[in-house]
Amino acid sequence: MPRARLSRVRWALADGWTITLRDLSHWARQPSQVIVGLLFPVMVVLMFGYLFGGGMTVPGGGDYREFLMPGMFAMTMVFGIETTFTSVSTDAARGVTDRFRSMPMAASAVVVGRAVADMLNSVLGLAVMVACGLAVGWRWHDGPGAALAAVGLLLLLRFALLWIGIHLGLVIKSPEAVMAVQILVWPLGFLSNTFASPATMPGWLGAIAEWNPMSATVAATRELFGNPGWGGDSWAAQHAPLMAVVWPVLLLAVFFPLSARRYRLLSR
Repeated sequence: MPRARLSRVRWALADGWTITLRDLSHWARQPSQVIVGLLFPVMVVLMFGYLFGGGMTVPGGGDYREFLMPGMFAMTMVFGIETTFTSVSTDAARGVTDRFRSMPMAASAVVVGRAVADMLNSVLGLAVMVACGLAVGWRWHDGPGAALAAVGLLLLLRFALLWIGIHLGLVIKSPEAVMAVQILVWPLGFLSNTFASPATMPGWLGAIAEWNPMSATVAATRELFGNPGWGGDSWAAQHAPLMAVVWPVLLLAVFFPLSARRYRLLSR
């Protein structure tokens, strides 16, 4: 029995990797989509860092671009929801997902392959952003171990959020509905501690911003990179590294089984 189970796991991994290669080959044949996705956050960094940076007051008098970059790293992870949603909904709308389900392949291969491909894309996007940050003067100051821990938190957030994108893509099945997803993603990104302190917001809005999962990741990575941050007296602000782990785990606990269930319920 253990041998049969191990064989099924290997089968599922092989099928999932096949789907991953299929998704990567699509990007290789249409590199413009990937390039635009990589350059957009770079443009935002340049805009905020050089156009608005001179008017920004950094807590403790630190460098604004060092303050900005951890937030932009997290913003890049959050915006990845749109990429995941578009790819999954396009496959579902065109019947590609149904064709995969009719083939003798592991049931988990489609969503697992999609998740792996998107995580590889996110690693590339994060590497581009780190290079951009280094080019504009951002640095980490607490050693490579803390910096790698910060990168791990960023990728953990992306891994949790991509299952939201997969679930929405399977539910909505319409690539044109990406605008509706943007309505969800952009407030999540901007209603946080990335650009403004929650303490400057109205009380109820500041509370939402402080308990935003992205805010936890931004605050934790600023701390791990040794970059300036807003601080804060709330429980969420004081325990940002803990919440940067708890929030993604909670999101995974909700949306991973929802995605798996929705995939099983798709019509053949």
